[in-house]
Amino acid sequence: MSTLRMNNLRKKMSAENLGGMIITHLDHVRYLVGFTGSAGLLVMNDKTADFFTDSRYTVQAKKQVKGAKVHTVSSGLIASLADFPKLNVKNRIYGIEHTYVTLTTKKQIAGMLPDCVLVEADSIMTDLGWVKEKEEIKYITKAVEIADTAYERILQLVRPGIRESELAAELEYQMSMLGSERPAFETICASGYRSAMPHGIASLKKIKKGDFITFDFGATVNGYVSDMTRTVVVGKATSRQKKVYDTVKRSQAAGCRKIKAGVKCSAIDLTCRKVIENAGFGKYFTHSTGHGIGFFIHTGPRLAETSKDKLMSNNIVTVEPGIYIEGWGGVRIEDDVLVTRSGGKIMNRSEKKLLEL
Repeated sequence: MSTLRMNNLRKKMSAENLGGMIITHLDHVRYLVGFTGSAGLLVMNDKTADFFTDSRYTVQAKKQVKGAKVHTVSSGLIASLADFPKLNVKNRIYGIEHTYVTLTTKKQIAGMLPDCVLVEADSIMTDLGWVKEKEEIKYITKAVEIADTAYERILQLVRPGIRESELAAELEYQMSMLGSERPAFETICASGYRSAMPHGIASLKKIKKGDFITFDFGATVNGYVSDMTRTVVVGKATSRQKKVYDTVKRSQAAGCRKIKAGVKCSAIDLTCRKVIENAGFGKYFTHSTGHGIGFFIHTGPRLAETSKDKLMSNNIVTVEPGIYIEGWGGVRIEDDVLVTRSGGKIMNRSEKKLLEL
């Protein structure tokens, strides 16, 4: 798989007239060559690739790295570039991941490769991996299954008096016990008025009777992630809570039904948004409908009003509309959906009816 990924990157490099890429972001390094350690630098050109690490990872790199020659260095990963004159080709244009390197690091790279030209090339890496291979789908499916099962396990713990942070910790523990390498991102557990915060990271707030609780979380399997959201209510739901929840549920279902290869991503966002607007809550849907997932938690295609993307078979995207009413609470429901030529396959199996716990 790594060879295919690197060849895809080389095609993008060629299209951008780049002679090479210097890849420093460890998630991107892992995606391309399989290395999972904390010290790695990958330099690619149109035919070869060189991977640099330090002596802590000599054995690990030899076992994991595919498609690149492994170099164990002692002078620092970037400083070691000066010891490889074959990389310092006059006027070779190297793309760098501008978002992930500091100005100091950029200057250091330029100093090690003085005959080369460095240009920003973030978009090249961002565009990789939108269409999933069979093995990638298998890993994401497993990550979805882990998240679903962990969610079911923690529901019995929901009660007045427990803290958001306790529920989030238990959720992450259960995912770990089920085989997740790590949480896909910092777990969101937001209750009561805090559920109106789309990214309400778990706090020390205690759950109260009558609170909405929004859980947004994901598992990781072999580097591939899942991303799901469910909202429950503690005790009996009020009529207003039921109306808001039902609106989001209908919006999310409509968006999932719209998923199909060839469909404009903006059309899916519009479908979800119309349901919420027609129910009178349009101003409370404050973010886009979804995004691609895979080796990275946020990738393309984007399901947004302004998106120019179209869905392709074997994209995996989230569909996650929400309503957020400041000072009162909010609801979001999210599934991971596999795109096919005949429609969207919802990968999550967790219940989406309003649970009154």
